[in-house]
Amino acid sequence: MDIKREDLLRLFYYLKLTRRLEDRVTSLYHQGKILGGAWTSNGTEAVSVGYGYALEKNDIAAPYFRDMGVFLIRGITAKRIMAQYLGKKTGVTGGKEGNVHVGDLQYGVFGFPSHLADNYPVGAGAALAFKIRGEKRVVAACTGDGGTSRGDFHEGMNLAAVRKLPIVFICNNNQYAYSTPLKLQMAINNVAERALAYGMPSKIVNGNNVMEVYTAAKEAYETARNGGGPTFIECKTMRMHGHSEHDSAKYVPRELLEEWKKKDPILHMETYLMENQIAKKEELDGIDLQVQKEIEEAEAFAEESPYPEPEEVLKGLYATPIEE
Repeated sequence: MDIKREDLLRLFYYLKLTRRLEDRVTSLYHQGKILGGAWTSNGTEAVSVGYGYALEKNDIAAPYFRDMGVFLIRGITAKRIMAQYLGKKTGVTGGKEGNVHVGDLQYGVFGFPSHLADNYPVGAGAALAFKIRGEKRVVAACTGDGGTSRGDFHEGMNLAAVRKLPIVFICNNNQYAYSTPLKLQMAINNVAERALAYGMPSKIVNGNNVMEVYTAAKEAYETARNGGGPTFIECKTMRMHGHSEHDSAKYVPRELLEEWKKKDPILHMETYLMENQIAKKEELDGIDLQVQKEIEEAEAFAEESPYPEPEEVLKGLYATPIEE
């Protein structure tokens, strides 16, 4: 699949925006300005940016906590995300959550709790609704390799396969489920083999190559959109930070990190764009400066935003509001 130059540059922009935003969140966390926890996608940004950018406007994303790229691509701004982390009123949840467990249906993004793969059956439910209504819309649901060992993963996969639903399941295989390496979690070589049990086609892609992820996702979405049913895509990558910023990841061999550091998705994309004369370094540096400015503005916006008022604590929590 040929990707237009403008789309390649947008993919690069979102890779940089995701990395810089999460790097700044990490810095603020270590300064004590962010309470609770901070989870990032460092080293795996190509997964969320690739599958997120391939979606169409009316599609639905059911991401998980390492999918910052999806939030940004769908329209949840860096300003709102930064305010979210600082617990401000202008954050995605209005100050009721202090990290990235968020969603916004206005932008077609389902929210999620900590339980990984819980979004698989939820996404399958949305896809079932699309099929019943006869709508040409698809759902993209993502989880990590650890999430594929949970029951809700298998329930969602089974329902989608049996009903031939318009959903694409993404797996961010970042090698570790918290501190458990893949070899101690499953007795197969590839997570994608799990799709075979449901008669579901699967693909394995380089999760550090945003173009490969984008292309595989785009093709799978079109299959689903046209009645061909679900696809499972395993994106092989490596989580370059700990499970979260409070985790030093001492259980990960240093040589493994050094090996994957050379495969950095941003470095890979930058090299591709320059070697194929798609963009010069000056243009890419310009994109980086633009991103840096956006992050600085987002941080200033969040710092200056107010905290929510105490009387707002119950607003937006219940489908049927409590009468005052």
